[in-house]
Order: sequence, then C-alpha cells, then structure tokens
Amino acid sequence: MRAAIEQLFFILKISFYIYGNIKRYFMEWYLIVAVIGVGFIAGFINTLAGSGSLLTLPLLMFLGLPANVANGTNRIAILLQNVVGVSSFKQQKVLDFKHGFWLGIPALLGSVIGAQIAINLNEEIMRKVIGGLLVFMFFIIVYKPDKWIKGKAGEVNAKPGILQMIIFFFIGMYGGFIQAGVGFFLLAGLVLGAGLDLVRANALKVFIVLLYTPLALVIFMINNQVDYKLGLILAVGNMLGAFVGAKATVSWGPKFVRYILMIAVFVSAIKLLGIFDLIKSIVV
Repeated sequence: MRAAIEQLFFILKISFYIYGNIKRYFMEWYLIVAVIGVGFIAGFINTLAGSGSLLTLPLLMFLGLPANVANGTNRIAILLQNVVGVSSFKQQKVLDFKHGFWLGIPALLGSVIGAQIAINLNEEIMRKVIGGLLVFMFFIIVYKPDKWIKGKAGEVNAKPGILQMIIFFFIGMYGGFIQAGVGFFLLAGLVLGAGLDLVRANALKVFIVLLYTPLALVIFMINNQVDYKLGLILAVGNMLGAFVGAKATVSWGPKFVRYILMIAVFVSAIKLLGIFDLIKSIVV
C-alpha cells in the first residue's frame, strides 16, 4: 500500500511539473483537460488489453498534428505510461523480467525497422489487414476461453524458442510502425504461444513495449515528428491510467481481463476496418 501511494505521488509530482512548464505555451485549459482525460482512458485500456492509441492518435490529429507527427508524439505517452505500468506490476510480483528480455530484444529490433517504415508510408492498407486479423482473434478469445484465463501452469519455459522470437520480432516491427493494436498481438503471442495467463501476459506485454518504445521514439525525434508539449500533456493521463490499470489487472484477475480484451478487440477491429466511418456516412 505504501509503495502504491509513493508511486501515485511520483506521478502527481511529474504532472504538476509538466503543467507548470506548459503554461508558457498557448493552450486552452479545457483542451489540456480533454487530452489528459483521453490519455487516462488510453493508459487504462493499454494496460489491461491494448489499442488505446486508437483514441489518442485521432485526438492528436484533431488538434492539428499530421498523422506521422501524431504517431511520433504518442510514443512519449506510451513510454511514460509503461514506466508506471512496469513499476506497478513489479511491486505486485507478477512480472518475469528474464522471460521479458528474451522476447523483448527481438521486438526491439523489429520496432526499429517498423519506425523507419512509418516515417514515409501510408498505413491505411495495413490498418485494414490488422482489422481483419483482430476479427479472427476475437473469435479465438471467445472459442478458447481457458487458454486466456488459466494459461499453461508449469509448462512455461524461461527461455523462449526461436519461433517465438521470430514472432515477437514481427510484432515489434508492427509496434514500431503504428503502435495501435500491438498490445493485442503481444497478448496473443504471450498467452497462446508462451502459455501465460492474462495477468502475467499483460505484465510482460507492458515490459516489452517499454523496451522497444525508446528506440522508436528516437527515430521519430530525429525526423522532427514529435510535438513534445502535447506528448507530455498526454503522458500525464496515460501514466495515471496505467497506474489504475495495473492494479485492476492483478486485483480483478484474468477472467475479467478477458472480457475487457474481447470488447477492446471487437471495437478496435470495426474501427480499423472503417465500419464506424461507414455507419457515420449513412446516418449523416
């Protein structure tokens, strides 16, 4: 309890520091509140399931950032969010660092390639493909609930095999490319491939994303595709959401997390496939 209070105090201290420094920029207070609020929801969703970036990326573009700059700016919030998430999961003793490093290193290497691709490539076609894969994943979660809830107790190897490393290399490549939805694929790899339950898989997912995000962020920074002011404001909300999300993941257990995951996968799939836009065009 004391450690949790100290962690929350640390987040609030960073938040006040960021707020004090953004006063010199012109930005309406209600926009700051909106960005932090969306960041909180995204940080919570990212920690429990994934695809919170499907909320933050449209918001950043609505505020005037080009798509590639929004993609880079979002990485600041993702980085700080996962610092908090990893710290919280570590305190709750559900994070296996050794396993995380074995899978995180190939993901890190893949993210560098993905970030390089993201700088110039239009991702619309890839978003449609990912949307289709998420629909498939949704039915897997529905059809095989025990795999997601119980894992494979006693069958998890500390050192992953070559195939798992290759899979996580490509997941890292996707994460470096666009980030949105990468949590789903990490969870699928960790649960179905490595045999972890959803609580421990979520902890490792957050750790792996923390490993590869700094390098991806540096690539966007080198190419001047980061808005530091908005990124830091967004990070305040993401960090608070990650703090609450990590506590909820462990407290509520894998069965509840599975339901959240199902909802997040389904909504993300129809968003990526453009169904929301189609409905909007019909209604309007």
